[in-house]
Amino acid sequence: MALHSYGTNPQSWFAWLGERLPLGGDVLEVGAGTGELWHRVSHRGRLTLTDFSPAMCERLREVPDARVLRCDATHLPFRAGVTDAVIANCMLYHLDDPDAALREFARVLRPGGRLAVAVNGRDHMVELDALGPAIGRPGLAVGLHQNDVTAETTPARVAAHFTDVTVERYPDELAVPAAEPILAYITSMIGPLTAAQESAGRAAVEARIDAEGAFRVRKHTVLISATRGPNRPGRRHARRRA
Repeated sequence: MALHSYGTNPQSWFAWLGERLPLGGDVLEVGAGTGELWHRVSHRGRLTLTDFSPAMCERLREVPDARVLRCDATHLPFRAGVTDAVIANCMLYHLDDPDAALREFARVLRPGGRLAVAVNGRDHMVELDALGPAIGRPGLAVGLHQNDVTAETTPARVAAHFTDVTVERYPDELAVPAAEPILAYITSMIGPLTAAQESAGRAAVEARIDAEGAFRVRKHTVLISATRGPNRPGRRHARRRA
């Protein structure tokens, strides 16, 4: 995550996200991870945080005034219509069955409740994958996608269960001035590099820095917002905001 500190947008992801999240009433974040969002954003209602990982749940218990539950995103331990907002921040692409999770999100939301889902596009940070041939890993893929959930496909999936679907892109790119953060990020994602791979990767990154002043990495992250319909959620077309 340290690599994202090289973002060029002066407004951080969390600050940008916090301006757009539904934060009043009963708020449920599913797959909340370390709870970093709630160390950056103040909620105005009753907050419940869930994660499948016991280790992450331990971290979540550090969030003040939050109820923490360990559970599967596709089998939420709540009755229907208990929350005003569901937040799924960069987690749907980790699931075996993201559509089952979306059905659960719709089930636990009250009519008129709001959903906020953040996902990445297919071209998110592709410059890192492009280093694959240089380090002898032509199939390099540093993303964590376990399924086909992307910024391109997810609005339609959300619209199958919710109404008033909108999509807004967070404007940002990374400008990394040295090779080490890039290599550290790749290693954190795919495991240790051999000495030869690290040397080749460093040379490729430094060549780009020499030519352009920084190693630039495009980011493509969107926030998809939607509403739980008054009765059974219906299908609606998504609309995009610039």
